[in-house]
Amino acid sequence: MKTEEVLASPTLSHGAYLCGRAENGVDARSLAGLAIPELVARLHLVNEFGGAPPASGPGWIAFVRGACVAAREIEDTGLEQATWVVHVGSKESDVVTEFLEQAQKLLAPVARSRILRGVVKPKLYTGAAMNRWSYERAVVQQSGAAMPNVYLIPLSKTAEWWSKEWMERHTYFLPRYDDAGRMTNRGHALAAEDGIPCMLRRTYRAEEHPAPAGSYDFITYFECADADVPVLEHVCASLRDVGQNREWAYVREGPTWRGRRVPAWADLFAERA
Repeated sequence: MKTEEVLASPTLSHGAYLCGRAENGVDARSLAGLAIPELVARLHLVNEFGGAPPASGPGWIAFVRGACVAAREIEDTGLEQATWVVHVGSKESDVVTEFLEQAQKLLAPVARSRILRGVVKPKLYTGAAMNRWSYERAVVQQSGAAMPNVYLIPLSKTAEWWSKEWMERHTYFLPRYDDAGRMTNRGHALAAEDGIPCMLRRTYRAEEHPAPAGSYDFITYFECADADVPVLEHVCASLRDVGQNREWAYVREGPTWRGRRVPAWADLFAERA
């Protein structure tokens, strides 16, 4: 079977990050009065600040206030200059589209925005043992008070990566050993292991791989407690170290955008303490 036939899978949910900043000359605090809360209420979106929303809900929403950003290989001015991010997700594509379209109409006169959008699909390379080892012991989403820190890291794989057969790609996620049984490369799974019990991870992927120009193959998102920021930083460094994780030789990252979760739209623009 061809690779695209083997990896074909249904879409489980849809999501987007609306990244924005006030237009030049506009007081950012004036954005607090826009009718975003009314839009959220009309679409019945559940706020993630209280913790993981119910799976049966029509959709979910989150607000993240920017803290700092680090440029990487892919230049992305819209994300680099964003001072806030709103996450919207739903099992229904129409809900995400409706929120984005209406929010952009409200924002257009006073703010610049950049949308990062993707989908969730079933895990491709995860067998029963890996699911128990990684996903069954992974932390679930906690409240914004408990896990306030956010890292948003979009990335794409190179053309060389996408030219590989799916079985070869799979090997990069596992450790490699020499003929004597010595580990020569930890692979993605072990490089990220320290974060499993303390980092919430969410990944949106493009509808098709490779993604079209101007989009990313994957949009990765992490949440963690203040005490676990060093762990998250360590995991990111380990994944980027090709001596530990050969996969990253085929990765090109957009900016690493950092922020903190806040309860409501208006809190994105409140005076900082």
